[in-house]
Amino acid sequence: MQVFRRVGVFLVAVGMMIPSQNCRQSTPPTAEEARRFIEEAELHLQELWTKAERAAWIQSTYITYDTQLVAADAHREVLAATLEYAKQARRFEGLELPADVARKFRLLKTSLSLIAPSDSEKQAELARISSEMEAMYGSGKYCPEGSDGPCYDLQDLSRVLAESRNPEELIKAWAGWRTVSPPMRPLYRRFVELANEGARELGFADLGELWRSGYDMSPQEFEAEVERLWAEVKPLYDSLHCYVRGRLVERYGEDRVRPGEAIPAHLLGNMWAQQWTNVYDLVGIPGAGPGYDLTKILRERGIDEREMVRFGERFFTSLTFDPLPETFWERSLFTKPQDREVVCHASAWDIDGVDDLRIKMCIEITADDFVTVHHELGHNFYQRAYSKQPPLFRAGAHDGFHEAVGDTIALSITPEYLHRVGLLDQVPGDEGDLELLLRTALDKVAFLPFGLLVDQWRWKVFSGEIPPERYNQAWWELREKYQGVRPPLERSEDDFDPGAKYHVPANTPYTRYFLAHILQFQFHRALCRAAGYEGPLHRCSIYDNPEVGRRLKAALEMGAGRPWPDVLEVLTGERGMSAEALLEYFAPLKAWLDEQNRGRPCGW
Repeated sequence: MQVFRRVGVFLVAVGMMIPSQNCRQSTPPTAEEARRFIEEAELHLQELWTKAERAAWIQSTYITYDTQLVAADAHREVLAATLEYAKQARRFEGLELPADVARKFRLLKTSLSLIAPSDSEKQAELARISSEMEAMYGSGKYCPEGSDGPCYDLQDLSRVLAESRNPEELIKAWAGWRTVSPPMRPLYRRFVELANEGARELGFADLGELWRSGYDMSPQEFEAEVERLWAEVKPLYDSLHCYVRGRLVERYGEDRVRPGEAIPAHLLGNMWAQQWTNVYDLVGIPGAGPGYDLTKILRERGIDEREMVRFGERFFTSLTFDPLPETFWERSLFTKPQDREVVCHASAWDIDGVDDLRIKMCIEITADDFVTVHHELGHNFYQRAYSKQPPLFRAGAHDGFHEAVGDTIALSITPEYLHRVGLLDQVPGDEGDLELLLRTALDKVAFLPFGLLVDQWRWKVFSGEIPPERYNQAWWELREKYQGVRPPLERSEDDFDPGAKYHVPANTPYTRYFLAHILQFQFHRALCRAAGYEGPLHRCSIYDNPEVGRRLKAALEMGAGRPWPDVLEVLTGERGMSAEALLEYFAPLKAWLDEQNRGRPCGW
């Protein structure tokens, strides 16, 4: 799953000159002082964010010992400054402030995914651990023991998971990548201690509570909201799980895939079993329409990596967005360099909060990466849309919005869209619609429980409910509870399987992706209705509709300046998140799945 960068999530050197409000003021504070304070703070932080983002870019695209140290130092500066500003901000607590000023004070604390303790040595230690874990992931390789052969990186091993149908090869690749993460385990344990200490200094119970406080509701209300949304979509996921397991039983036999039990994780075509599109050939609809192979089309037409990105840019310009700046094309990383290690995990970057936009992605000419490019550019166009906001408002309405925008565009990569941009000679008839819906569900619906459980694990780790001696056991308990997936091999506390997922060592909150998988369908339905479209949602594309583009742009330009229900209302006319549109989108598939599952043991 992809990620966008905003260094506001990290944090300024102890030696930086941040005036002490306690020293300057002995009289009661005023609202005007509060405004001046927060405006000065956000301008200073923007300078530090930019410095740290540049350092992080170099670290991710040139992984060396020195770039890790430079990035860690820049992160330490941001960490210390934000903590100091947040502490000084307490002086203004209880004041009646204008809505925009009060919101900035809240965002100063809650828009961060990491707070360092005030102790300078601990700040440096936390920054070093953060950079080291991310670098370990980015440079990680599996070198088979006792072999003189080559070592394999994540791309190599993921390709095996996607393409091989040999169970022994699959287990080897699956387990091979998980040799990268055990050395992270002691680092992560210390990371949790330091991050929690920093969060408590700002009045949060732990880092997880800080994360859950950024949604214009209480942490408890947010937890309940997430569970409510999961309850709405679980019946659809259960139907898909039952069907896929049944087909895998037919392929691999009951000795490997046991009816009525969790599915072995290595058989689902993805390193984390989070999306199942790569096993469509095993679980596809018998006798479905002819469909099309977008990967084959892209390769046959000689589409290269930069042209893949051009397709994404042209989608947004068709909606009246301005083209990307020329510096985007000069500074982005589109292909994996041969001469150095880089973090290939796809990400979109906003370096300076203005117009230094980039993506970092080791693009392969595949249908999956064609979609991913559209997703990443969604971040970049969102970043540009709110760039005129004050620095603390330069973010999504909440982090799920940021992820959902690109995914909404990706839902418009329909046969009609591919025909309009010249990749399909003709639009297939509706005889292939079930095939299209199943492929989409193997991507979007299969992901839902994984999108939920990554942070369920971390929230419990941060709170102490999951102690270090149960890190791995608890991880797999949650994988089975929510996903119905089990490890193919015996796992122990010598392993650290959560660290094999990028977002854990990179400390990127993950519930945003679950929310995005709900919101994208809500956005899609609203924009399709705004376009006057009346057919089935899975055939709607908003490509080249300027009026829809203006509506989308109006919402994106608001950034984080207003509570997310206000932004949602501008975009959809609704004020609450709902899975209703997702269920409408997949309704024909749900009916078909339930018919196929008759007589099968479902659940696990």
